[in-house]
Amino acid sequence: MVKKRARTRVKKREIKKVKKKRAIKKVASSKKVQTGIPNFDKLIGGGFERSSSNIIVGGAGSGKTIFATQFLVNGMKMGEKSLYVTFEEKKEQFYTNMLKFGWDLEYYEKKDLFTFLEYTPVKVKTMLDEGGGTIESAILHKGITRVVIDSITSFALLFDKEIERREAALDLFNMIGGWNCTSLLTLEEDLSETKELTSKAIEFESDSIILIYFPSEKGERKRYLEILKMRGVKHSNEVHSFEIGKNGISVSLKGAKRFGRK
Repeated sequence: MVKKRARTRVKKREIKKVKKKRAIKKVASSKKVQTGIPNFDKLIGGGFERSSSNIIVGGAGSGKTIFATQFLVNGMKMGEKSLYVTFEEKKEQFYTNMLKFGWDLEYYEKKDLFTFLEYTPVKVKTMLDEGGGTIESAILHKGITRVVIDSITSFALLFDKEIERREAALDLFNMIGGWNCTSLLTLEEDLSETKELTSKAIEFESDSIILIYFPSEKGERKRYLEILKMRGVKHSNEVHSFEIGKNGISVSLKGAKRFGRK
């Protein structure tokens, strides 16, 4: 028992040292993290704020996972290390799906630029109680700078009361903030009708929120996105259409006039 406690103390000291080094590096680095998604960075002042926690919200099939993966891939192309945490995706199928856009995640994994972790919502809850776990260890020891958690929908469902969800969201974002990574979390909600988030806790705690709409127009599904909020950044207040092509997502700079709020 004494040896175990000693090892725990040593591990905590090592983690603090890594965090301190990364904090120093953070101050010296650029404040913007480019997503690399065509035209999107122009809508948000050049990219996400470094070490920010960002949410992308949309219904099934709207393009959330593609957006998030494209954010990671563009970072890896610049030599940044990325982590993809999933509650639902299976590794083999996910890798196969992303190859359709020319993103060879197995190649990046072999280059030690990409880490794939399958997690359960319950494990994340346990991780919050313990303060770290496998995800934090991977981030700190591998020098990961971009993180995607896909998705936090199931995690939010673990809590029945709004106050519990808010406390858990606060703990989650505080923990993510301590990693000094730029994170992107996906949340599955169909906003085509209401355009309002059901979880106010997530809305309050995140640094930015991107909404994806996938409405049916004249019998055909169209994709749009909107920046609901982005702290400290002058961003577009318009709704923009976007397409998913062979190279991933490309956003239109022009506002979508035909897409109106109900």
